[in-house]
Formats: sequence, C-alpha cells, structure tokens
Amino acid sequence: GSQRKMLCVPFLWKHRHFSAIDSLSGFKHANTLAILKGPQMSRALIIGAGNAGRVATHKFAQASDIFSDICIASRTRDKCDRIAAGIDKPIITEQVDAGQKEQVVDLIDSFKPDVVVHLALPYQNLVIMEACLDTGVCYLDTALYEHPDDPNFWYDVQWKYDDEYKQKGVTGLLGCGFDPGVTNVFCAYAQKHLFDEVHYVDILDCNGGDHGQPFATNFNPEINLREVTLPAQYWEDGKWVMVPTHSVSQVFDFPEIGPRKAYLMCHEEIESLTRHLPGIQRMRFWMTFSDSYLEHLRVLQNVGLTGIEPIQFDEHKVIPIRFLKELLPEPESLAAMYRGKTCIGCVCEGVKDGKLRKVFIHNVCDHEASYREVGSQAVAYTAGVPAMIGAMMMVTGEWGEPGVYNVEQFDPDPFMAKLNEYGLPWQIQEMTPGESS
Repeated sequence: GSQRKMLCVPFLWKHRHFSAIDSLSGFKHANTLAILKGPQMSRALIIGAGNAGRVATHKFAQASDIFSDICIASRTRDKCDRIAAGIDKPIITEQVDAGQKEQVVDLIDSFKPDVVVHLALPYQNLVIMEACLDTGVCYLDTALYEHPDDPNFWYDVQWKYDDEYKQKGVTGLLGCGFDPGVTNVFCAYAQKHLFDEVHYVDILDCNGGDHGQPFATNFNPEINLREVTLPAQYWEDGKWVMVPTHSVSQVFDFPEIGPRKAYLMCHEEIESLTRHLPGIQRMRFWMTFSDSYLEHLRVLQNVGLTGIEPIQFDEHKVIPIRFLKELLPEPESLAAMYRGKTCIGCVCEGVKDGKLRKVFIHNVCDHEASYREVGSQAVAYTAGVPAMIGAMMMVTGEWGEPGVYNVEQFDPDPFMAKLNEYGLPWQIQEMTPGESS
C-alpha cells in the first residue's frame, strides 16, 4: 500500500506558473515517470452509490489491468449491492456514513485503498479529505465543497488543505468529473497544443435529451436546484462580475444536437481556471434549459419550495428543498426513459503563431448508449468516467504530487487519450475568430 502510494508523485504541469514555452519544451521528469510506471495493481474505494457511482464502478471494473480490487460504499448498502450485481468482476460493498470521519477512516483502514474516489454529496468533501489525510491515501472528488446552509461555494475551503497534504505526502485531486473536470483538461490541452495564449473561454453544457417527465433533475435534486438558482457569475478583465439568475443567454449550435439557448451560470471550474490559465481575459460558463424547465423552476421558487431555510410545519421543522427532493422522480429512474444526447465542451479563443484562433473542444454522449453499457443516463456517464480516469492517472504515476490540485494543473495528454479509450471521445471544431461567442 505505502509503496504504491508513492507512485502518485511524478511531476506537476507547471503548478500555477506554466507557460507556453514550458509546455512546448517537454516535461523535466519524463525519465522518472517512465521508471515509476509499471504493472503494479491498485485498490480503489468509491464512496457514493448514486448514478455517477454506478458508472464509475463499471469503469473501474473495465480497467482490471490497473485496479485489482474495487470497493463501493454508501449510507445505503443495498444500493451498492445492486450496482455490484450488474458487474461481472467481483465488487466489494460496504456501508458508510460519509459525513462521519471515524467511519470513513475505519473503512479506509479496513480496505486499504490506494485512492478514495468521493462521489457522494459535496457536503461531505471536507470530511473525506480529512479522512484521507489521516490515513495517507490519495483523494479525488468531482464537485466543489458546499455547506448545507450556504449555497455559495469557493475552492478556497479545499485549497486550504494544500500544505497539510504536502506535509503528509498525499495527493488531493479536485473536480474530476466532466464539468468541472474534463472541461478543465480541455482548457489545459488548448493551452498546451492549440494556442500560445488563451484569452477567452466559454464552457457550454447542453443536455439535449428528453426523459419524458414534466420536471426532474439528472442528479441529486437538492444539489442540482441549489446550483441552477444561484446568481450568474463570470470572470472578466481581472475581476468577478455577477448578474441575476438566468438573465443572460445565447443560442449556440451544438454538434449532433442543434441550436439551443444556453444561460450564463455560476460554476466552480471558472474559479480554478482563471487562476491557472495565464493570459485569460474572460471565463464564462453556460448551461441549456428548456422553457418548460425554467417555467417549472420559477413556480417552485415563487412558492418557496427551493428554499434552504427551515420552516415550521405542524410540529416539525422542514427544509423546503429537501421536501421537494422527496416529491421529484429519483434521478436513477430516468435512465431507461432517456433519449437524445449531451454535448459539453469549451470554446477557446486566443492567439497561435501571431494569428487569432477559435476552437470548440467537445464531447457528445448518447443517453441510450450509456444506458445499454452501464445502466445510467449520459449526464451520470460523463461524470463517472472521468472520475475513474483521474484515479487511474494518480495510481499509475501519470499525475500526482503531494498537495491539493485541480486537474488542469497536470499534463492533459494521458487523460485525453483515456477519454477516447473509455467512452468519452472528443473532437475539435474550428470556429471563426471573434471576441463574442
């Protein structure tokens, strides 16, 4: 275990200070990296048995040349058992309350993983980070920490663990889903290969699928609705700009889907990318919503059902959004009915060889194909696959150095190669340069 964990420390892709010249000159530790790579097998602990946990477990099982043993744990062990039953490879299942550090530490000590993949609620990020710190095991999550009583979130809360992780010799990898995650890697790839300097980035997330329900969310309703009701926020000219929720939109022609209206949103990866992409002048995030979805959402907001403050109901205190969660369809139930595709990617604009250039780096994922392969819809598929690939990068020594990092701080090339291998192929579409998207 401890010898394998040391393989998580080859080199960092110019942590916070990389440049176009550095990226073109190769990596200083290439020989060390080659020595560290080898046929060693690793153990993965997945915490969380939702849709993304289902996908990730399937994908870890597919990478049996890297991961010899896989454990999936959740507050509800039955969910883990159902996932394990659908996979040919033996999967260990356990019960754990991810909000209780002692339970997480006991599980880590018992299973002895090389990496912990946190796919439970973002409320539990800090607990699991601390458990990994205490046990000296690599940590990975797919979403930024949120406090249950405060829907606003910033990476500072998790970045503060950087010194402790460095001192302990442990790697923490933040935001390794699709967005955040793959979108960050797309930006790093653009910086390394397609531009001398990236000036503008628009991250676009389109779910062009239809699940047949009047109103539902693709993942945990409480987390989903908190996210989409926040005021929009973006980075421009060295400062943060905030505008009212859903007040700014654009129509974008998504490959294999067609034109869709996308709304400016607040999303976590723009914070880390503005910190790690030199020369960035504007960074924005957009997500598509149908008119029907927004109408339902406005009604729910107007009657107070998206609120996070407790209200008195008879003799009980009730949090409206948690009550609403119980009324909405289980995200897992949508998968069999989903038709259509998702398209998520990054419009990057900047300069290459003295000329303006603009590209759209993106992935298209099919809901029905995802269901046939792993029993989940495409939104979960695009989150679960990158989590496995990020863990693979860490245990094989492709990525990792003691400390807490975002995915764009490492070499994008091996990750991009594995996206093609494990079901999320990407394309680059040239666009006409011009500041506005």
